[in-house]
Amino acid sequence: MTSADLLALASERFVSLTTFRKSGDGVATPVWIARDGDALIVTTPAESGKVKRLRNNPSVTLRPSGRMGGVDADAPLVSGTATIETDASEIGRCTEIFREKYGFEYKTFMLIESRGMGGRKERVILRVTG
Repeated sequence: MTSADLLALASERFVSLTTFRKSGDGVATPVWIARDGDALIVTTPAESGKVKRLRNNPSVTLRPSGRMGGVDADAPLVSGTATIETDASEIGRCTEIFREKYGFEYKTFMLIESRGMGGRKERVILRVTG
């Protein structure tokens, strides 16, 4: 797959992001996706399982999916490498990209997360490149 294949996923509402355990087993999670220059970005809580797995293995695969993670059998599979962005100003800048793409849906989800899941979670940005 090419970088163009990876960036084509930016138009999707959701993708299934697979990260890998130390054993090599993949764990797929539906995520929001957006484009930032020549990379795709994902927002996630800093303490999420996917962040822990990426610290051991930066390889990822992505496939278009539904909100709940359902993937069509013929959905393209794109491989990439993810880095974890923890710089507050960069997280803030990327958060604006998600707000622009997802609008009210993003704001609503963040409100629900902060109120219903034990308080606002510290978030990081995952930057995926080909």
